[in-house]
Amino acid sequence: MMARVREKELVETFVGLADTLVADYDVVDLLHTLVRRCSLILEAADAGILVPTADGPLEVIASTSERSRLIGLLQLDAGEGPCVDAYETGQIVSVDNIADTYARWPKFATLATSLDYQAMHAIPMKLRDQTIGSLNLFSDRVGPIHPEDAAAAKALADIATIGILHERALREADTAREQLQHALNSRIVIEQAKGIIAYSDQVDMDEAFRRLRSRARASGQLLSVVAREVVEAAGRR
Repeated sequence: MMARVREKELVETFVGLADTLVADYDVVDLLHTLVRRCSLILEAADAGILVPTADGPLEVIASTSERSRLIGLLQLDAGEGPCVDAYETGQIVSVDNIADTYARWPKFATLATSLDYQAMHAIPMKLRDQTIGSLNLFSDRVGPIHPEDAAAAKALADIATIGILHERALREADTAREQLQHALNSRIVIEQAKGIIAYSDQVDMDEAFRRLRSRARASGQLLSVVAREVVEAAGRR
């Protein structure tokens, strides 16, 4: 019966997240929803997600509590721990008993114990060979994660990866569209400036364009900026 309930919750989570991805969405809100669902469905004390910033360092982007956010930040500050290892190696790092990791990660083990975490499971968020973060599950009990829970956590980590990459693709597509529209708008102004120069200097359009480009290069300005100056100056006459 419990297995059926968990399966139903997982299906509802996947459907809900998939619905979110087809529309405009806030990736941070999506990831916060995902870690909350992870914690609930997998009966983890807490869950969190680490991703690298544009400059490279990892940061906590979503967590279910201040406690899990703090342990994430502490691992990053110490440069050690399952979360960091999962991201750097691209491999799942499962710790059945944090107390046994003092030799490997002394700072992490001390801090985790002080926050009452006893075990954890860190899953790299990967697309092929690219690791873009880690999904981390924290437990207040000693012991391994159940294989079915580990599989579900991996699937949820994949959803988080898709969410981040999809949002990034949309943002880049929007940037490309904005750049294209800017180029089109600039071209209109350039054509207007060419017409003004051709008329005022009594030259053909090709020569007008060469003169416009020469002005831009001589002044060190963008062609579109010089063209706009020509159009605005003509408008003031």
